[in-house]
Order: sequence, then C-alpha cells, then structure tokens
Amino acid sequence: MDARLTKAKSERRRVVPMAAAQLELNRLAELEARAVSIAPCDTETTATAAANEVDRLYAALSAVAESEHPRTARLLASSKRKVAQKVIEEAGEVALAAVKNNNNGIIRESADLLYHLAVLWRRASIDSGAVWAEMRRRADSMGIAEKLPKARP
Repeated sequence: MDARLTKAKSERRRVVPMAAAQLELNRLAELEARAVSIAPCDTETTATAAANEVDRLYAALSAVAESEHPRTARLLASSKRKVAQKVIEEAGEVALAAVKNNNNGIIRESADLLYHLAVLWRRASIDSGAVWAEMRRRADSMGIAEKLPKARP
C-alpha cells in the first residue's frame, strides 16, 4: 500500500499537495535557470526574474490538464473563497516559519504562497501584469512598492 494512503486525512491533505506543487515549482525554476542567466548581485535582474517566474506560473495555469496536475486543476475549479482560504493558510505558514527562525521553511512556504496567489489571480481573472503595474505605480510615487497608507476618514 502506498505510504501516502496510510497517513491521516489531515496529513495527506497537507503533505501530498504541497509536494506536488513544490515539484512543479522546482521544474519551473530549472527551466528558468536554463533560459535566463541571472547575476546574483544584480537585484533588479533578480527581481525581474522573480516576476517572470510568477508570470510563467500564471500563464501555465491557463493550460493546466487534470491528468498532469490534478491538484491545481481542482483548485482552479474551486471557488474564489476556497482559493482565498489557501492564501490565508500559506501566509500564516510563512509567518510561523519566520517566528521559528526557519529560513528554509520561509522559502518553501513563500513559494507555496506565491503559487496560491497566482491561482487566486487566475481564478479572479486578474492578470498578473496588473499586480506588477500596481507595484510599479507605488514604487514610482513612494520610492518603494510598499503598502499604501490608510485613508483618513
């Protein structure tokens, strides 16, 4: 019997899907590494590569086949509310990894968070370019793409 089938339901739900998503992200990262040479000290190039990676994931979501990526296909077919819940869950896991000073955990959970954000954007019919344009608008007006100040009543 497959070891995954003997785990508790809560463990299966958590371990198996994350492993599949991580494998896909690793595969995409390998493709990116072959396609683009990134200088490690060039932060603008690195930031562009990161945005390109999220854009590539976003674009790939439009061609997801149930046979190749059943978890992603199910997630895309679910409600925006369900995807939003996954974004909240992953953001919490990034924060927990940070509190535990687990840098590898922060990296893994951040990749999961970005994956779920891309799925949410796709599910909500929001182009990833719109998000990058908003970040650029903020950077141009404030010098950094930080959170906007709260509007005063």
